[in-house]
Amino acid sequence: MTEPPLLSVEDVEVRYRVTSGWFGGADVHAVNGVSFSVAEGETIGIVGESGCGKSTLGQAILGLTSVSAGSIKLRGTERDHSRRTHMQIIFQDPQSSLDPRLPVWRLITEPLHIRGGYARKELIDRATELAVSVGLRPEHVDRYPHEFSGGQRQRIAIARALAVEPALLVLDEPTSALDVSVQAQIVNLLLGLQAERKLSYVLISHDVSLVRHVADRVAVMYLGQIVEEGPALDVLDAPKHPYTRTLLDAVPSFERPLASIAARAGELPSNRTLPTGCFYRERCPWATTGCELPQLLVPADGLRAVRCHLVTGVNETAIPRLASPSASLLPNGAGT
Repeated sequence: MTEPPLLSVEDVEVRYRVTSGWFGGADVHAVNGVSFSVAEGETIGIVGESGCGKSTLGQAILGLTSVSAGSIKLRGTERDHSRRTHMQIIFQDPQSSLDPRLPVWRLITEPLHIRGGYARKELIDRATELAVSVGLRPEHVDRYPHEFSGGQRQRIAIARALAVEPALLVLDEPTSALDVSVQAQIVNLLLGLQAERKLSYVLISHDVSLVRHVADRVAVMYLGQIVEEGPALDVLDAPKHPYTRTLLDAVPSFERPLASIAARAGELPSNRTLPTGCFYRERCPWATTGCELPQLLVPADGLRAVRCHLVTGVNETAIPRLASPSASLLPNGAGT
């Protein structure tokens, strides 16, 4: 009998009501039918522009946001409060995630303190053990967060997440608030801990180079949907969905400096009133007949799945295929 994946996200939707401001009384469709799984010891990278629903999806996985539809299962069982300790989060800004009034030993063992049943010495000993495991010194556990650098504070946050021995960590932009000089150290720490403890990661990031280095698979999100999913190097080196290509075209490189980076076609549509058909068609320079129909995430080749009939050939008898996998998707050769 095949073992279920560690994490299974099935047709998850997240909607919430805006009750104030200009859009008071409107529903926000933050996540719209997302499905994927994560195996033991695997990392999936979730990428996409701001507002695409990445962080909301991460919060839903952890139970910090209610799911409007669909299911989230851990080892085949519906996630509930008793299983939340098996999933923890590393936030983007370590300073704001640590209570400045508490010493490090208390911060690291906060999840254990909430659970109860531990003596003070047990908590201090456990905090010291975890601090050393993330590259801090034993004497650091008596200090306070303001006495540390940003990289050290992120190490404290990682130690706290490990206190309850989780199976899965949601990494929400874990290095973006850190100096470039320490980002690689934190990434190497996370990779080492993953190998040592057989952790699984859901990595939410704008940083394509980080995702390329860390992730086994990548899911590209647009307006609350996954539009392309597959092995990391396949998706990032040879993207198939028009949005994935445009997203990667916007990444600076030595060959494509900032002045020549392709401008995206318009702003992200409102998630209060979702588009009909393909969510990306109003911004896609390849939009054509058939894009007004709902698009399904279906296999494109090998382990890849793409939400685009031009790529998957669902309507290929009536719709011309994209010219080439490396062709620019921008009109009039922009960005070349």
